[in-house]
Amino acid sequence: MLSKSLVLPLIVCCEEKISMSSSRLGLRLAACLLNISEARRKHIVENIAKAALLGKNGKKHPEVSVLNIFSDQDYNRSVITIAASIDELGNSVLAACLEAFRSINMEVQEGIHPCLGAVDLIPIYPLAGVGVEECGAVARSLAESLVLQVPGSSVFLFGEADLPQKRTLVQRRKQLGWFTRRDFSALEPDLGAAPARRCGLTGIGASPYVMNCNVTIDSQDLALGKEIASAIRGSNANGLKGVQAMAFPHEGKIEIACNVESFEDQEATETSEDSQYVAYSVLGNHFSYVSPRYIEAQVKKLAGDQGIGTVGRALIGFTPQECKNCAEYAIKESIGEFWKIRGGVFM
Repeated sequence: MLSKSLVLPLIVCCEEKISMSSSRLGLRLAACLLNISEARRKHIVENIAKAALLGKNGKKHPEVSVLNIFSDQDYNRSVITIAASIDELGNSVLAACLEAFRSINMEVQEGIHPCLGAVDLIPIYPLAGVGVEECGAVARSLAESLVLQVPGSSVFLFGEADLPQKRTLVQRRKQLGWFTRRDFSALEPDLGAAPARRCGLTGIGASPYVMNCNVTIDSQDLALGKEIASAIRGSNANGLKGVQAMAFPHEGKIEIACNVESFEDQEATETSEDSQYVAYSVLGNHFSYVSPRYIEAQVKKLAGDQGIGTVGRALIGFTPQECKNCAEYAIKESIGEFWKIRGGVFM
């Protein structure tokens, strides 16, 4: 896994080379953290990433970049970070999805991480110059295109794509049994026919940025891992706001896997990773999220209370600010395969 210490030098480099803000560049950027149910066949993952870069004429699109690819073999899951102008992101993600559905068969897929679809999750996040509502419109349009172009595909919607309810991803996953179910036959999609076993069910939506931050404890005790995950979960009265957490066996130890949501915070001011909360703004809207360092410190404390240590933290991809900075740089410099600068696919 890629540690934050390895990411920072590159981020600093990007920041130094961006001489103009995104607004002065005229960039209206969004990102998709495309979750696919494949990690063990490297060429398949790379082909899906490369498909995102090609326009209808087969040439690379200058306003699209694949910033990062994170693949975990135990989970058999990859997260591909695609950044693009908001006008191009939907087409780019659709192209990647078409390649993924051609290559991944849920009838034979195996992995520790819960999943329902070959393309399991398509979240779209605003980075610069766009709001979450516009990202929701792109997500809905993408969902409609997907079920038309991929026979057997089906979709559930969440966040700003799920109108009028705007149910969260966690709510939708609980309703659909995402955490435990592998039988697709009884699932009821929002779009498309009943899920075909090969394709499964795909979640598509939009929200403020959600990070993936994992902390590994030096133990094989899954019950202890679940206790720690429960303690830091935002739904717990004493938990961390915006954090969803699960515990999984991983590489002979237990990993506390966290989704870290950004939440609206009109009183927020710019802060650093050393704070409990980190603040940022998109299109004049103010957001905050729990710092990955603070999450690691809380896990370390809870594990330490049981005489257990921690053995590292992995940020899967970027913080919101890092994603924005790298997207601006990559698109300004027309670097489509930006992930290769970061050292390859398996980190």
